Amino acid sequence: MKVEVVALGIPGVTDKSLEGIVGVRYFKLGQLDGPIRALKAAGVTQAVMAGKVQHASLFGGVLPDLRAARVLTRLSDKRTDTILKAVAEEFAKDGIELVSSAAYLSHLLVPEGILTRRGPDPAETADTRLGWRAAKALAGFDIGQTVAVQDGAVVAVEGMEGTDACVLRAGLLARAYGKIPRLTIVKVAKPDQDMRFDLPVMGLESLKTFAEAGARAIALEARTTLIFDKEAFLAQADAQRLAISAFGPAGPA
Repeated sequence: MKVEVVALGIPGVTDKSLEGIVGVRYFKLGQLDGPIRALKAAGVTQAVMAGKVQHASLFGGVLPDLRAARVLTRLSDKRTDTILKAVAEEFAKDGIELVSSAAYLSHLLVPEGILTRRGPDPAETADTRLGWRAAKALAGFDIGQTVAVQDGAVVAVEGMEGTDACVLRAGLLARAYGKIPRLTIVKVAKPDQDMRFDLPVMGLESLKTFAEAGARAIALEARTTLIFDKEAFLAQADAQRLAISAFGPAGPA
């Protein structure tokens, strides 16, 4: 099926290489009316959110237009899902439906099972069970989706800083207390994950972070987590002797 693409980007966030594939119109972070008008003018009735904007940008860099300002004043809180669902409602008012972020990426969704040559050892499995419970609780409050665990202790949890910063902080904490980092990283979807936005994502840059932090085992949620460059990702994960596993929403048995 051929799909004509109209791309909108955010300056300083959207990868410039996209311009070599499709024309991109840029709008400042926080603008709503301009992007919606641009999509309507192009005849767009469905849109997909792709990429990531750090939640911490709420503290700087957001320049809302009048429409966005009105939306923000109506919000009960500034959690990611609260903001994005309100944005989706604004798009819908103008006849633009936000569809699943995985609509054209289903082949990159993680299947359940052990994804690498090495599976988790008993200690890593135990840490995964603990980390899964902690990560699901964290995700339930829409705070973060990642937890780092070692030797039966939660070392770090993700906040606004994002997954990579959480993992690196865990490695620093382990070393600060004389431990050789052997972290188990657990990344889950939110309970009742809205597939239209904020899906858990892994990529080649994630592997560099794992190597720097001393991560040894990675647990992901199946069917809701995307791995970009999946073949290269898993090949490099094997080279790093990582154990990567994916589980259903309940986590490891």
